[in-house]
Amino acid sequence: MRIKAFVIGLTSFVAVGFAQYVPDELGVSFQKRTIKMPDDYEGKVVCTLIKKQNSKPTERAILYVHGYNDYFFQAEMANRFTAAGYNFYAVDLRKYGRSLLKGQFATNARDMNEYFADIDTVISLIKREGNRQVFLVGHSTGGLITSLYADSKGKNLPISGLILNSPFFDFNETGWNENVAIPVASFFSSLAKNVELSGGNSRAYGESLHRNYHGEWIFDLKKKKLASGPKRLCWIAAIHAGHKKVQSGLHISCPVLSMSSDKSITGDPWNPGYQTADGVLDVKDIQRYSRNIGPHTTVCIVPGGMHDLILSKPNVRNAVYREMLSWLSAIK
Repeated sequence: MRIKAFVIGLTSFVAVGFAQYVPDELGVSFQKRTIKMPDDYEGKVVCTLIKKQNSKPTERAILYVHGYNDYFFQAEMANRFTAAGYNFYAVDLRKYGRSLLKGQFATNARDMNEYFADIDTVISLIKREGNRQVFLVGHSTGGLITSLYADSKGKNLPISGLILNSPFFDFNETGWNENVAIPVASFFSSLAKNVELSGGNSRAYGESLHRNYHGEWIFDLKKKKLASGPKRLCWIAAIHAGHKKVQSGLHISCPVLSMSSDKSITGDPWNPGYQTADGVLDVKDIQRYSRNIGPHTTVCIVPGGMHDLILSKPNVRNAVYREMLSWLSAIK
C-alpha cells in the first residue's frame, strides 16, 4: 500500500509540475490548466483543472466533478461558492469537455477507478495552493465516481466532505434491461470492449437546459450534447460494476450530503415537467442507495428539482445552495 501511495503521489507531482494556468473560456475570472496524465489504452490522457479567482483569503475549497455527457460550464455555481467564502475549482475529467483529445472516444472508460488519478492529482494541486480543506461536489456520474473514490480511501481521505447532486447509483431502465440486458452486456464486454450500443437519443432533458430551446443556460453543444448518444460495452460494464459496489454498501468516512429531486420524469418529446423533475434518473434509487454509503450521510429531497439541481429554476436552486452552504458550515 505504501508503494502504491508513493507512486500515486509521484505521478501527481510530476503531472502538476508541467501544468500552467491560462485564461479559460468562461471569462476573465476563470483560469484553467491542462494536466498530462500517464497514457492509457487509447494513448495520451489529460485532465483539466478550472479555477475561479477569489479575492477573499480562505483555506476552504470546493472541487466540482461533472456528470456524463457533461463538462464544467456552471459559472453561477462558482460565483455562489466564492461569494460564500470558498475557493472554487472544477475538473473536466479525462475524455470529457476540455480534456477530450483528438482520436479519443468521448467519455470512454473501462473502470471507474481510472478517474481516481485525476481526482488525486487535482486535490494535490489544490492543497499545494494553500487550501487546508477540500470538499468534493459530484453530479450524476460524477456523484458515482466521487462516492467510489471516497470509499476507496478509507480513513485516509484527502477531503473533508462530499456533496452528491443527483448521484448515478442505478440505471434508470426497465426491469428486464437492468436485470438481464445490462449484466449480459457487462459479461461480454471483456470480449468486445469497444462495441457500441445504441440509445440515449432523447433530447428532452438537454432541451430543458439550453437557452436556445426551453432552458436558461448556455453551454457548448459539442462538449455537452442535447442527447447523450450511444455507449460502449466497456463503459456499461464499468458503470454496472460501480453500481454493484454502491448497492452493496459503501463506507465513506467523511460527512456526505446526498441531494435529489422529489420526482422523476421520462418520455419524449419535451414537456414543461422536465423543468421540475429529474429527467435522467429514478430519484427513488438515489434516495434508497444514498442511505447505505456511509455512517455520516444526510439525504436531502428537493421539491421541483431538475436532474442537475443547480440548474433548476431560480427559487429551487436558491434552496439547493442554502442547503449546501448550511451543511458545509457545520463541518469544522
